[in-house]
Amino acid sequence: MLSRVANTLFWMVRYVERADNLARLIDVNEQLLLDWERLDSERLRDFWMPIVWSAGDDALYTELYGDGGSADVIRFLTDDRRNPNSILSCIHQARESARTVRDQLSDELWEEINSLYLFVNSPAGERLLRDDPPLFYAQIRRSVFAFQGIAASTIDRSVGWEFMDMGRHIERADKTTRFLDISTFLPPISPVTMHWNAIVRSCGAMGAYRAVHAGEVEPKKTIDLLIFSRTFPRSIRYCMRRVDECLHSISKSRTGDYTDQAERLCGKMLNDLNYGSVDDFLAGGLHEALDQMQSRFNAIGEAIFETYVLMPHVIESSVSAVNQSNSTMRAWRHQQEQQQQ
Repeated sequence: MLSRVANTLFWMVRYVERADNLARLIDVNEQLLLDWERLDSERLRDFWMPIVWSAGDDALYTELYGDGGSADVIRFLTDDRRNPNSILSCIHQARESARTVRDQLSDELWEEINSLYLFVNSPAGERLLRDDPPLFYAQIRRSVFAFQGIAASTIDRSVGWEFMDMGRHIERADKTTRFLDISTFLPPISPVTMHWNAIVRSCGAMGAYRAVHAGEVEPKKTIDLLIFSRTFPRSIRYCMRRVDECLHSISKSRTGDYTDQAERLCGKMLNDLNYGSVDDFLAGGLHEALDQMQSRFNAIGEAIFETYVLMPHVIESSVSAVNQSNSTMRAWRHQQEQQQQ
């Protein structure tokens, strides 16, 4: 597979996953606001701004909106095209990526991502976002579920699928850490329990949480589930195990060993998760631990790009081959000149 195609498939799915996670987060938090008795503008802003801070988009938000209110935050995250990480921007980039690799996708998969793109850019989609936001976000989530199901049902389990699945799980792991990081930005007067409920629901983990723990949602139990669970499909541990499997499937190397930097970094992180604990994870502070995780995700993504897109080893061998070919040509010409003399 061409490196350009692999990279496009990887990012196509990452953008779809990113749009889905944002839709989950905004929808869940809007629903939970109904339980908040005091809805003055200052407390509403305190409720929404941690989402922007955890995403690392606060500088762009401040540039565009200054000290805007909750409605501005929702717009920034949903349909502001100036924000490259808004839901509409992500869907646009996913559809553009899909368009450039249509020959690698099934017809049904292309139709689904194209339909989602047309919906969010249509007058009907704009009206639905204005008049019934929960239904708008639900439509996006259903479309993403359909996209994932169609991909699982129609894409050949070849290298292309591995890059798609790897992109989905890296993005999912990153967003899980950012959901958890929201809790570290909460103001002192904020209803902490409600925020932790929002985090669990945004990850679709309430059923999984209740299957293991009774009673109210608690921070430490939530962190254990979303970081260290072996079986919950949105936990960091589960996602990184799948990324590790994808990398070894692509390189055809033995599991537990590594042949490149991406496999080494992913293996180290998975090892830390396999043998880690909540207490060890929280020893240096939740925000610091999550920030370090996000840095490791970025390093793994960069290593994947270098290994399979830039491919420096291929470039070096190509340059060497060209130099060798040029040397051979010069030697042949010199021999011809000597014979002619």
